Amino acid sequence: MKSLRLRPDWAAAPAPFAHTWAPLCNIDQFRWLPRADVLRQLALARDELGIRHVRAAAMYSPEMAVWDYDLVDWRKPAAEKQRRPNWQLIDIAIEGLLELGLKPIYTTCFTPVGLSDDTTTVWPDKNPVGMPRDLSQWQAFVSGGIRHCIERYGRDEVRSWYFECWNEPNLKGNFFGGTKEDFFQLWSATWRAVKAVDPALRFGGPSTARGEWIPEFLDFATRDGTPPDYLVTHVYNNDSGDAPLSPFDGPASHKVKDSPHFATGVIRGVRAELESRAWKGEVHWNEWGRSWFPHDPDKETMIEPAFIVKTMAEVSQTADAFAFWCLSDIYNQAGVSSSEFQGNYGLVSLHGLRKPSYLAHQLLQRLGERRLPCEGGDDLENAIVTPTANGAAVLVYAYPATIHAPLEHREVRVALPARADAGRARLTRLGAEENNVFAAWRALGAPAYPTPAQLAALREQNQLRAAPAEALRIETAPDGARFAVFTLECPGVALLELE
Repeated sequence: MKSLRLRPDWAAAPAPFAHTWAPLCNIDQFRWLPRADVLRQLALARDELGIRHVRAAAMYSPEMAVWDYDLVDWRKPAAEKQRRPNWQLIDIAIEGLLELGLKPIYTTCFTPVGLSDDTTTVWPDKNPVGMPRDLSQWQAFVSGGIRHCIERYGRDEVRSWYFECWNEPNLKGNFFGGTKEDFFQLWSATWRAVKAVDPALRFGGPSTARGEWIPEFLDFATRDGTPPDYLVTHVYNNDSGDAPLSPFDGPASHKVKDSPHFATGVIRGVRAELESRAWKGEVHWNEWGRSWFPHDPDKETMIEPAFIVKTMAEVSQTADAFAFWCLSDIYNQAGVSSSEFQGNYGLVSLHGLRKPSYLAHQLLQRLGERRLPCEGGDDLENAIVTPTANGAAVLVYAYPATIHAPLEHREVRVALPARADAGRARLTRLGAEENNVFAAWRALGAPAYPTPAQLAALREQNQLRAAPAEALRIETAPDGARFAVFTLECPGVALLELE
């Protein structure tokens, strides 16, 4: 069995360690927000993961009826009917969040039906994604929606939200029908629409996939006098298969398909670009993950939580927010899941069962807000070490060089501080069976439609449980040094908590 020997520097001055994975979360589309099951899942994430703002794409979806015919005109001939703004369904969605104590990210996308001549659409609900035919009309529409929110919820409340321009406009033909230059004009018009209502509202972009367009966007916004209040972009570790044009900081071996370090290189590259420009605003990676594939069976395995902890260990302090895509398997961009677990994006399943990827976020939340250096690890197997209110926490991760490598085990040895109470140490592990609802579901026969009784049984064990006492031992060396010793799977995650 391989050994991982970790030596935290318990005497070092700790560095600030912000919980950047906590403040934002994603729901697939705005039209799901009023659903009772979605609201229950958001309440769970609020209480257990610390989320405060919720982002969902397609706020102007055809199903939200934001630019539609008026009911009172139902008898009129089609040629006499005129579309007009209708904020009723937007209000219902926003108020569901506010009642939970959460804030929306007001995403101005996509083009409402009837405002574009471009026939490009996306997703089963046929969202138009072309340029508005009249940017003045678009500006009036966007401004009108925001003014409605201020009248309804108050200026102070609305100022506490974030406002975002579009979603992944660089994926031409998918999420945008125009060119980069078209999008910059759309940004300019939307910025002016938002700021005309209230200059204090926080408006960000370019919300690009793969960390792209950041330098060009900032150059344009400076020339245009429409600077973003915060930057938004996205990255997935398998974006490398599409030859992205993002800034990159790392060796050439990391900028290749299937490298476990690609996302880290993009995130660091964007940070370096912003440092060179003395950027002082917030940075949000409000979509990130290991795989952008809508169906990827590895999302249900321990690869996912190990990747989450590894990436947050490496780059969580380079931005202000990281919103994993996404919270829930309630999703329909490429199809609705036909089974409780089907390699979908969510941190929780269709019925809100916490996947190991969700539990990884819970373990991250149990870390402190200052970080200590730690020696002995490498770029695949390492740890985050933090003081806590009661002592210290060591979050260890082991990520394989290739995602389909056979399961292995490590003996982990963590050097303990002199004053640690060895009798009150606690170990919590995520593994192929341990704290793994997917494994429990498979043990039931992998029912696509688990019965209420099966769901109740799964929920009963779907809580983080500490490892048995015998899984953790404390050893004392001849010189008096003490070590916590335990085994860890690769891929795997373990949290050692000390008092």
